[in-house]
Amino acid sequence: MEVKAKLSRLRIAPRKVRLVVDVLRGMDVEKAEHQLQFMQKGAALPVLKLLKSAVANAVNNFKLEKNNLFIKEITVNDGPVLKRWKPRAFGRATEILKRSSHILIVLEEIKKSKHVAKNSKKKETKGPKEDLKIVDAKEIRKETQDTKDRDERGDGRDKKHGGQFKGKRGMLIHSGDK
Repeated sequence: MEVKAKLSRLRIAPRKVRLVVDVLRGMDVEKAEHQLQFMQKGAALPVLKLLKSAVANAVNNFKLEKNNLFIKEITVNDGPVLKRWKPRAFGRATEILKRSSHILIVLEEIKKSKHVAKNSKKKETKGPKEDLKIVDAKEIRKETQDTKDRDERGDGRDKKHGGQFKGKRGMLIHSGDK
């Protein structure tokens, strides 16, 4: 079973994060954690936090064992770029790109287990509801025809004008005037 976690808009350039991530690809979760704890890169701490989050999702939501997980896939994509300007010589300015990263990590089991997640329960289907009534198309046509006849005759009350009736030509007639 695959377990995913993602980190969006990490304010470290993707090029620098990929240096950390490339070491971890395909490792067991425990080995990867140890590797990240002793790595001297700035991106190691956020990646470690993301890895722990993915492991917590697997253990709590899917009832998987931590020592049975490995990093199946870990990718670093470009996030939004902040553009800044730096003044330079002779009145010029150069653009500075402050890059950010999106990281996606996918964990999978080493040995497949037969655990079923508690969140993926199948919805129980009950019999047909007792409130529903099965109606023929003929009955519906008959009811609609009755309302059309009533409207043409002027028998129905006009809801828009309160206690008044509609006459044959659509004129409003008070109930006392008829």
